[in-house]
Amino acid sequence: MLLDRFAPAIFVLLWSTGWVVAKYAAIHSEPFTFLAIRYSLSALAFLGLCAAMRASWPGRALALRAIYSGFFLHGFYLAGLWWAIANGVPAGISGIIAALQPLLTAMAAPFLIGERLQPTQKLGLLLGFLGIAIAISPKLLDPATANLAHAIVPLAINLIAMCSVTYGTLYQKKHLQTGNLQTIATLQYVGALIVTVPLMLSFEHMHFDGSRQAIAALIWSVFGLSMGGVGLLLYLIRRGQVSRAASLIYLMPPTVAIEAFIAFGEPLTVPLVLGTVIVVTGVYLTNRKAAAPLLAREQAQ
Repeated sequence: MLLDRFAPAIFVLLWSTGWVVAKYAAIHSEPFTFLAIRYSLSALAFLGLCAAMRASWPGRALALRAIYSGFFLHGFYLAGLWWAIANGVPAGISGIIAALQPLLTAMAAPFLIGERLQPTQKLGLLLGFLGIAIAISPKLLDPATANLAHAIVPLAINLIAMCSVTYGTLYQKKHLQTGNLQTIATLQYVGALIVTVPLMLSFEHMHFDGSRQAIAALIWSVFGLSMGGVGLLLYLIRRGQVSRAASLIYLMPPTVAIEAFIAFGEPLTVPLVLGTVIVVTGVYLTNRKAAAPLLAREQAQ
């Protein structure tokens, strides 16, 4: 299918803009408040899409699984990530933690869903992590990292957030391989709201300044990220090995760096270019066709 060919590249481009949006949104809103508004509008947007397409809704058991997966794929993940960055974790360090997800996924997949990796896929995952480390190494020398000793709690929350999205991805692969993707996505945002609204009410003053920049960030978050990016992620998880979908996360920091160069004039360093080449090689190995027999066996079960 044509979508199978281009979906990974489109996903990377859409998802990478999330870091740019977060940079603008943090100036105009508290993190949990922004996310609660985003999830509410995303659920309504998906609900409208389901009504327009006359999508079939899952039964009670599958619906509860979709809501439960939303706790981890969206709720705990973005809440932890945004809170950690807002409380002192440098973007470069957060990027390293984000790069751990494919390795966490690959290591957990054999135990949780019985998905085995080929040797070339394992090599690809390791190359991806190495490439990310090289690409963002200049940020490790930034003076902003000097206060990391005082950010133990935010760092721990950031790591827990990555474990959350890893678990959510694996749970999606194991328990949500059937059912309409639009209705499942709607219910997952309901799950995200169940997590985020209590956090907003407990820890924030519900500040959202309503500026044009805030509204623009919100619109893109809903339609570009929540509907476009997440919809493609769910599609990729269903169509291929979960570790392959997760490996695309490796492309995010280099892609964000290129976007920052275009939008803000941030320099493209030699480590970044070298790391990007290694990352692309790693992603290629992880997504090789050699694992096709395994995938066909999975889909036949």
